[in-house]
Amino acid sequence: MSSPVRAKRFLLSLACLGVAATVAGCELGPDFLAPTPPTETSYRQNTSQTLSAGRKDAAQNIRAGENLREDWWALFRSPDIDATVRAAIAGNLTLVQAAAKLRQAEQEAVQAGGQLYPTVNVAGGAERQRLNFAVLGIPAGPGFPRFREFNVFSVGPTVSYSLDIWGGTRRFIEEREAQAEYQGYQLAAAYLSLTGNAVGQAITIAAIRAQIAAANDIIANDEQNLNLVKRELQGGMATQIEVESAQSQLENDRTLLPPLRQQLSASRNALSLLVGKSPANWTPPDFDLDRIALPADIPVRLPAELVRRRPDIMSAEAQVKATNAAVGVATAAQYPNFTLSAAFEQLSTSVGNWFAVYNNAWNLAANMTAPLLHGGQLTAAKKAAVEASEAARAGYQQTVLEAFAQVATLLDALQHDGELVDAQHRALDTAERSLKLTRDSYQGGNVGILLVLDAQRRYQQARLGYVRAVQQRYLDTVQLFAAMGGGWRDWEKTQEPPKPSPSDPAQIFNTLFSQ
Repeated sequence: MSSPVRAKRFLLSLACLGVAATVAGCELGPDFLAPTPPTETSYRQNTSQTLSAGRKDAAQNIRAGENLREDWWALFRSPDIDATVRAAIAGNLTLVQAAAKLRQAEQEAVQAGGQLYPTVNVAGGAERQRLNFAVLGIPAGPGFPRFREFNVFSVGPTVSYSLDIWGGTRRFIEEREAQAEYQGYQLAAAYLSLTGNAVGQAITIAAIRAQIAAANDIIANDEQNLNLVKRELQGGMATQIEVESAQSQLENDRTLLPPLRQQLSASRNALSLLVGKSPANWTPPDFDLDRIALPADIPVRLPAELVRRRPDIMSAEAQVKATNAAVGVATAAQYPNFTLSAAFEQLSTSVGNWFAVYNNAWNLAANMTAPLLHGGQLTAAKKAAVEASEAARAGYQQTVLEAFAQVATLLDALQHDGELVDAQHRALDTAERSLKLTRDSYQGGNVGILLVLDAQRRYQQARLGYVRAVQQRYLDTVQLFAAMGGGWRDWEKTQEPPKPSPSDPAQIFNTLFSQ
């Protein structure tokens, strides 16, 4: 059997020995245990399933235990919202950034997994040496001077392998994998935030446009009042003071428009940013609040399901996993490290007989490095890792509590939103009737213009207040859908399939023997 074949088998045997030692080794540090599922069955003490809004506006009903559809924004039944959200998913740069960070974390996990494999390199060199053979016990003689100069050519593979007996490398890989999971949930959080913000901005644009329309109607009424008073002045039925009062009301109501237009511009620009476009190159649709349906059925996941559906909770759990693995890394660092290495070379003083059999050279080594005195660094590092793990677990529990509180707050908000919409609707109806009666009375000469202007102000406040109440109800519905985790789990299934764990022993052998 030729030397190169024997060398290849030798190196392969060494690699198998190292992998077997790694697989058979233990893993120091605590194994990760998933947090205990919550025992709560509801989010608030008030378990009413109906979020009524009175007689004229639609009621909303809670569907406990139901999951949201992936395209939850379709529940608003607005083609413009649907198209805008899909454009945002396709073009949002924050989502692109989060996806790139996820791919980076995945590659870092793969890179960490490479530490479980033997490191094999090929080394080659050419050098000029001057050697005193007397040092080697070879005396000088005729034709054999004490000092000789010659060329040395070498080439051959080298292999080294760190035996992961204590599982430090595997714990490090586990930590990197958890970090990749964390980045995956951060991507999901970015997706959820994007879709929620896009729908919220669309509703805000629609509500501002409705307020602008209301303000324009109010201004038109003010102009009618002013013209009416001016005619009355010409007929001797009104005074100049009444004309000035009507003019003042008109000018004051005109001040409603500039801030509303600025808010509209800001919301449109914000939506352009979410879509990944410059405001100069993309114009949002003219969303109409009357053409956006309020979802009547509100799917509300149970608490035990919510913790698997909220990306912020899953991110916190991934951090617990990562810090738990870091404890194992710090623990393994306190124990000896064993390394196997070997090399097979062809050494020759001339190129002509470089690969001759008698020029074979090899070496095999086993090394051990044990920590002896590190000034307390290793102990402190382990204690710090333990405290970080405890902090991560507390952070996870806090995240869960905050999620439950957010859902409870939004459920209460929707209940109060319904009550406010109903009250504003009644106030609007009353103000509208009062304004009509006051105008009729003014034309009949029974009241002065000041009463008309006062009725006009009440109508203005009621109309704008109703639009804002409807807007808040829509926005709180959007926020509740986002608080329920949206449909990111279903969206996630359309992304790249999960990658095998680089710390899986079967994967190690498959990778080793396939290369």
